[in-house]
Amino acid sequence: MKHYDVIVIGAGHAGCEAALAAARMNCRTLLLTLSLDTIAYMPCNPSIGGPAKGHVVREIDALGGEMGRNIDKTYIQMRMLNTGKGPAVYALRAQADKVMYQREMKKTIEQESMLDLQQGMVERLLVDKDRCYGVITRTGAEYRADAVVLTTGTYLRGKVIIGDLAYESGPNNQQPSIQLAHHLMELGLEMVRFKTGTPPRINSRSIDTEQMEIQPGDEEPRAFSYETTEYITDQLPCWLTYTNEETHQQIRDNLHRAPMFSGVIEGRGPRYCPSIEDKIVRFSDKGRHQIFIEPEGRHTEEMYVQGLSTSLPEDVQEKMLRTIKGLEKVEMLRTGYAIEYDAIVPTQLWPSLETKRIQGLFTAGQINGTSGYEEAAGQGIMAGINAARKVQGRKPVILDRSQAYIGVLIDDLVTKGTAEPYRLLTSRAEYRLLLRHDNADLRLTDLGYEIGLIKEKRYQRFQAKQQAIKSEIARLHQTRIRPTAEVRDQLVKMGTNEIQQVIELAQLLKRPELSYQNIASLSPSPTPLSEDVMEQVEIQIKYEGYIQKSLQQVEKMKKMEEKRIPNWVNYEMIEGISSEAREKLTQVRPLSLGQASRISGVSPADISILMIHMEQGNRAVRKEKVHE
Repeated sequence: MKHYDVIVIGAGHAGCEAALAAARMNCRTLLLTLSLDTIAYMPCNPSIGGPAKGHVVREIDALGGEMGRNIDKTYIQMRMLNTGKGPAVYALRAQADKVMYQREMKKTIEQESMLDLQQGMVERLLVDKDRCYGVITRTGAEYRADAVVLTTGTYLRGKVIIGDLAYESGPNNQQPSIQLAHHLMELGLEMVRFKTGTPPRINSRSIDTEQMEIQPGDEEPRAFSYETTEYITDQLPCWLTYTNEETHQQIRDNLHRAPMFSGVIEGRGPRYCPSIEDKIVRFSDKGRHQIFIEPEGRHTEEMYVQGLSTSLPEDVQEKMLRTIKGLEKVEMLRTGYAIEYDAIVPTQLWPSLETKRIQGLFTAGQINGTSGYEEAAGQGIMAGINAARKVQGRKPVILDRSQAYIGVLIDDLVTKGTAEPYRLLTSRAEYRLLLRHDNADLRLTDLGYEIGLIKEKRYQRFQAKQQAIKSEIARLHQTRIRPTAEVRDQLVKMGTNEIQQVIELAQLLKRPELSYQNIASLSPSPTPLSEDVMEQVEIQIKYEGYIQKSLQQVEKMKKMEEKRIPNWVNYEMIEGISSEAREKLTQVRPLSLGQASRISGVSPADISILMIHMEQGNRAVRKEKVHE
C-alpha cells in the first residue's frame, strides 16, 4: 500500500491543474484517471478562452498553472475578441489541436518529478470520523493520502442521450463512474443532476467553404502565458455560416423526438449554452443563428459545428445539418448528444474547496456544478494549492472577488450555489475593470511566487516589468510639453485638438483618440519599453479615474469581509432574522459578514441583526475572559 500527500481523482482540466500544483508544492502526489489516453480531453469544443474564460486562463498562468502554457504550444488559431469594446472585456480565445493539447499535457504530467500518474477507477473513499484518508479502486488497490481532490467531471453516473436512445456512458463513449457516485451519496453529500451537450462532428472534405465567411486568426502574435516567447504563425481558419427557416422547421417538426422536450432528459442544462432545439423554441422570433465550423486539429478532417449542440435523433441531425448553407452534402462523423451526470451541491464546500462534511476531501471542476474547461482548471489549481497547504499545516489560499475571476467563480459557487451548470461571465464580476485580461500577472504573480509555483527567474522578470510600468507612469505625470507650433502641428496630424497651455503628457494621454505611441512620439521614453509595458501604462492612465472608483468600492467591501463570523454563532438561536435567512446561513456557514451578505435570501436587515448578535456575543466572551 502506497502513501501519498495528495491524491487527485480524474485527469481532466481540473485534475491536471490540481495534481501539478500539489506536486510543484513538494507534495508527493498521485493522479488517478479512468484512461491514460484521455488526459486533458476536450469532449466538447476544442478551444480555450473567450469572455471571462480567457481571463481565468491568464490567472491560472499568473499563479503558476499549466493551461496557458499548454494551449500556447498547441493552438491552431488565436484571436482577441471584443476589441471594439473597453479593455475590461477584451478576451483571448484559441482553437486547439485537440490531440496535441492532450499529448502535451500528458507529457508535462509524466515529467513532473513529485507526481505519479496511474490508470484506475476509484470506487470508494476511505473515510474515518469524517476525515478522508485515501481511496480504493475497482481492482481493490488501496492508496492512502492526507488529502484527496475529486475532479470527476461529467463521469458520475454519466448517461448519454440521443433521441430516445439512452445508455450509461461518460463523454464520447468513455466508461462512466457509477459506484463512486453512489458512495458519495452514502457519505451524506447532497447531489444534483445536471445535463450538458455537444454538437455533431463533420468531415471537412464534405463541406463547401466558398459559401461561408472565413474567420482567420489574428496576425499579431498573442499568447495566454506570460512565459511564452515563441508563437505559432501557420494558423488555420474557422468558418461562419447560419441556420435558416428550413433548419428551424426541421427541428420544429421533430420536437416530439427531442429528449429535452419528451421527458427523457431529467437533468438541468446550461442556460448560456443551450441546444439548438432549445434556441428554436426560446427564440422563435429569430430567423437564423450563427454556426461556426472549426477544425479539431492539424492532422484530421474532423470539424466541430459550434452553435449546433443537440440531442435530436441521429437521422434528424443529418437532415438538419444539410439545410445549412455550405453543408448541403455534409458527412457526419460523430453524432451530437446530451450527457446527464451527478454533481455535488457546491454550498457544501468551504471557499478553500474542501468539503464541510469530510475533512481532507476537496472537489473541483464540473463535479461542483460548473461548465467549461477554464472554470474547471481555475478550481483545479486552487483545490490543488489548498490540498497541499492542508497537508503542510498552512492556511488555505482564498482569492476574493476583487482579486480574480477565479475568486468570483468560487465565491458564487460556495455562497450562492447553482441550479444549473454554472458558466463564468464578465457580468458576474462587479470589479471587472480591475480584473482585466491584461493585468492578471500584476494581480496574482506575487501570490503565485509566495505559494511556490512561480520560479525565481520568472519572478525577477515580473518585478522588472512592474518597475518599468511604475517608472513610465511617473515620467508621463512629471513631463510637461509646451504649445509650440511644432507640437500643435503634430497633435493636429494625430487627429486631436491643439493645446493652448503647458500640459502633462499623462493628461494628454487621457484623450480617447490618442495612444501611448502618439505620446511617445512627442517625448520618447529614455529606455525602450516592451509592448505589454506600454499597454499597461496606457490603460492605467486612461482609466485612472474609473480604476480609483473601483478600488474605493473594494475598500468598502473589505470592511465587511474582515468581519469574521465566530464559530460560536448559532443561527437557530438568533431572534429576528427571517426563517429563510436562518436556513441559508446554517447551510452555507459563511466565514464573514461579506460572504453572508451575498447569500440569496439573506437581506440587509438579517445582516444588521447578525452584526448585533455578534457584538453582544463578543462582549460576553470578553467579560468571561476578564472574570477568569
